[in-house]
Amino acid sequence: MIFTDIAAVVYLDADTIVVKNIDVLFKCGKFCANLKHSERLNSGVMVVEPSEELFNDMVSKVTTLKSYTGGDQGFLNAYYAGFPSARVFDPNISTEEVNSKPAAEMERLSTLYNADVGLYMLANKWMVDEKELCVIHYTLGPLKPWDWWTSWLLKPVDIWQEVREHLEESLPGTGGGRNPHDHLLVNFLFLLPVFILLFCYYRSFIQTRSLCDHARHIYYKFRSGGALAYSTVSSSTISSNQQFANGAHSMVPDYLGGISVLVCFVAAVVSLGFGFSVVPRQVKPWTGLILMYEWIFTIFFLLFGCYLHMIYKWGKMVANQTGNRGPGASDYDSEKGHQRVSCDVAPWYYGLGMAFLAVAAPLTPGIFGITALILRLSLMVAGGLVLASFMTYASEHLAIRSFMRGLEDRDTSRTRNACVLCC
Repeated sequence: MIFTDIAAVVYLDADTIVVKNIDVLFKCGKFCANLKHSERLNSGVMVVEPSEELFNDMVSKVTTLKSYTGGDQGFLNAYYAGFPSARVFDPNISTEEVNSKPAAEMERLSTLYNADVGLYMLANKWMVDEKELCVIHYTLGPLKPWDWWTSWLLKPVDIWQEVREHLEESLPGTGGGRNPHDHLLVNFLFLLPVFILLFCYYRSFIQTRSLCDHARHIYYKFRSGGALAYSTVSSSTISSNQQFANGAHSMVPDYLGGISVLVCFVAAVVSLGFGFSVVPRQVKPWTGLILMYEWIFTIFFLLFGCYLHMIYKWGKMVANQTGNRGPGASDYDSEKGHQRVSCDVAPWYYGLGMAFLAVAAPLTPGIFGITALILRLSLMVAGGLVLASFMTYASEHLAIRSFMRGLEDRDTSRTRNACVLCC
C-alpha cells in the first residue's frame, strides 16, 4: 500500500541515532540520501516522496537490475545510477523557494545527516563539525551500539548510551533504556556465581575445619614469616625436605607442564565463550563487563581448579605406587596439637595476578584516554600477550606444585583440604 497522501517520508536505519533536529529534511526533493566515500549512496538515512508510479517501476526492475549487496542498498544504487552527480541538498533553503520550483529528482545529503562511525574510527575524528551532527550511523558490521561490549571499543557509542540514559519511560520499567524482562535475569546472573564460589568455599574449608582454625592458621602464618605450616622446623627436617624435593622433582612427568598450559588456555577460551553466551547483549556497558568477568573467573576457577585437583590426586597415586613419602605429612602438628592446615597461597597469588591482567587488558586504553580503534585494539592485544605469558608460567608452575604436594601427602586419609585451587 502506497501512502500517496503523505508529502515525504524520512527513513532511518535501526543502527542510527538522531542527536539534533532533522525537520529540515522534509524540504528534500523526491529522493535524498548520503553519498559515501565509495561513490555509492547509503540507504541508512533517506528521504523519499511516496509515489505509486515510482514503486511499480522499481518492482518491475527488481529482477533485472544487479544489486551489489543483494539487498535494498545495492538495488537503489543501480536504480539511481546518476546519484553521484546529483546536487547537494541545501538545508537553509526557504519553504517559499522550495514550493516555487519543481522538486529535484535526486539530492545528496550532507554527512551531517548520516555520519558514518566507520569513517570516524579510521581518522579518529568526525569529518564534519561534531557540534553540527544530526544523525550518527553505526555502520561497523556486527559492532552495534546496543551490544554492551562495543562501548569499550568505539568512543562514538558513548553518545548512543547517553541518549539511552535519558529515554523516558514508554512502558513500565523502560525508563533510561532499561529492559524490564532482563532485570530478573541480570540479578540471577550476578548472584549465581557468588553462590557457586561460596559453596566451593564451604566444601573446601568449612566442612573440614572451623573458621577459627583458619583464623588461627593465618595468625601463625604471618607470625612465622609466611610459613605454610606453623610447626617448628628443625635442621634435620630441612635436610629431609631437600632430599625429598630432589627425589620428587625426578618423578614429575616431563609432559605435565605442556599439558597444563594447554588445559589452562582451553579453560580460558571456554570461560570466555560461556561468559559471552550468558550475559544479555543489551545490558548497560558496566553491567555487561562486571557480569562477564564474574562468569569468566567463576568458570575458569572451576575448570582449572578441578584440573589441579586431579593432578594432586595423580601425585598421591604415584607416591603410593612407588612408596615415597615426604616428611611432615601427618594430619596434626606434633607440638601445637592443631589439625594441619596447608592451604597453599601460591594459587591465590597467581589467580589474583591473572585476574588483574585480565581486567587491565581491555580497560587500559580507556584509562589513558585512547579513543583510536586501532590503537585501542593494539593495547588490548599487547595486554593479552602479557596475560598469555603469565598464564603459561603460572599454569605450569601450579600443576607441578600440585603434583609435588600429592607426592608428599600420599598417606593422608583425606586430602589436606578439598580446595580445588589449594591442592
